[in-house]
Amino acid sequence: MNLQKKLASKILKCGVNKVWIDPKNEKVRQAITRRDIRRFIKEGAIKKLKDKEKAKKLRKKQQRIGSRKGKRRARLGKKTRWLKIVRPQRKLLKELKISNKIDSRTYRRVYKLVKGGVFRSKARLLSYLKENNLLKE
Repeated sequence: MNLQKKLASKILKCGVNKVWIDPKNEKVRQAITRRDIRRFIKEGAIKKLKDKEKAKKLRKKQQRIGSRKGKRRARLGKKTRWLKIVRPQRKLLKELKISNKIDSRTYRRVYKLVKGGVFRSKARLLSYLKENNLLKE
């Protein structure tokens, strides 16, 4: 069966592991030429299996808690992590600007700092504003 799988993989242009040979069909074992293999492919005794990568991705989506490896931040992408930090900070800045606790100049300057990832959290952002006397009371 190894010879048949190798020939079929070359004809189907795929790896040896993706070739399926019907175990019930005894005639496939006697096939030695490419012509024989092509005939069995047409008959359906030899097939190319579907992409295993797709199956892996589907399984990854359905991953349960017990099979997860690494911390949550390790599984998140860099951009996703950055967005989860930046969005609340921007929202806070907007609220401060609307309530006239910071002026538009300060808002713009601190907004750029937030974009640069200077602050780890909203609390750090607020403490920065208080330390530098940028908040109006």
